[in-house]
Amino acid sequence: MGKMRGVTLLADWDPKPEFKLGSKDIDKKQTYSGSKVWRNPRIEILDHEIPEPGREEVLIEVKACGICGSDVHMAQADDDGYIFYPGLTGFPAILGHEFSGVVVKAGPGAISKRTNKPFEPGEAVTAEEMLWCGQCKPCADGYPNHCEQLDELGFNIHGAFTKYVVVPSRVVWSLEPLRKRYSGDELFLAGSLVEPTSVAYNAVVERGGGIRPGDNVVICGGGPIGVAACAIMKRMGAARVILSEPMTERAELGKKLGADYTIDPTKENFAERVLELTDGMGASLYLEATGLPTVVYPGIEEVIWEGRTLNSTVVVVARADAKMPVTGEVLQVRRAQIVGAQGHSGHGTFPRVIESMADGMDMTPMITKKITLDEVPENIIALRTNRTDCKISCVM
Repeated sequence: MGKMRGVTLLADWDPKPEFKLGSKDIDKKQTYSGSKVWRNPRIEILDHEIPEPGREEVLIEVKACGICGSDVHMAQADDDGYIFYPGLTGFPAILGHEFSGVVVKAGPGAISKRTNKPFEPGEAVTAEEMLWCGQCKPCADGYPNHCEQLDELGFNIHGAFTKYVVVPSRVVWSLEPLRKRYSGDELFLAGSLVEPTSVAYNAVVERGGGIRPGDNVVICGGGPIGVAACAIMKRMGAARVILSEPMTERAELGKKLGADYTIDPTKENFAERVLELTDGMGASLYLEATGLPTVVYPGIEEVIWEGRTLNSTVVVVARADAKMPVTGEVLQVRRAQIVGAQGHSGHGTFPRVIESMADGMDMTPMITKKITLDEVPENIIALRTNRTDCKISCVM
């Protein structure tokens, strides 16, 4: 079908001495321990063959794709040259997984969940980035985020910072409900936010257990996942949504999306301020979305210990190699728990987020900058130090 240009990440397979191939690793091709293997990352815009959809696959023309923190960390090297990102990776791969577009062509057996019929060319869609197999035990048990044969768009297979992408029809979701509120580019920009918003939804609702109306919530970290969680928690009826974020721009965005109060932990005592804002009660749910657990968790633990709310849940969604300094006594006495959250698939997360957005949960203020495909590499690099922008989106 010809060629297309794609923002491609390349790196060298150079395992650290302690690294051992796991059962799901493929020598010199992919690993579940990226930061222990891949070295000297570099981004290039290269030509690739336009893919053709096979059975139960859909070819999508990409209209918008956002830069994720994972893209930044895969392309960022530490002092020894190893990438920051610790998870599943396989290079070279076209980056990009927060995307939307239109159906160009559907392979045999590719059925739209909206109509239960074959996909129609031109239908606006988005897709999960976690391509779960549906056959392994975690998938069969209802946990596709933990698939044992997982592929991930933009991580170990080609993603969406390009013109066309092929994905299995089982992970494709219609954006047609959004046409009630959005049109033109805005439809596709909103659609590209379904994936990161679904990560937040999975964290605070599916893994964190959600809240009862009137509960308090504390969100640590005002990146895309954190501010999306603010919107979801306020929509669920939280009495107080408190966002801890030092960057003024991100804190203000959090307020726009649902936070009632913001804390600058570099200028205020986090625990004291949370207890003050909640009249000494603390919160029912805490979200760790900073990637700095050694810095953030002690403050959360202090609030749990000194507050009066029992049964609190701490959800860890940000990826980090660091170990959390946990005091078991606090969890025991306060009946608290810590849970990990990964991914966004299963339990109807994508369609629920899409319907919430169609019903007025507007996530588009998250997009603070729009760029072209040629500008993607420089902006990925700039985001290593620039935390002013929340979500930078490429408009095709």
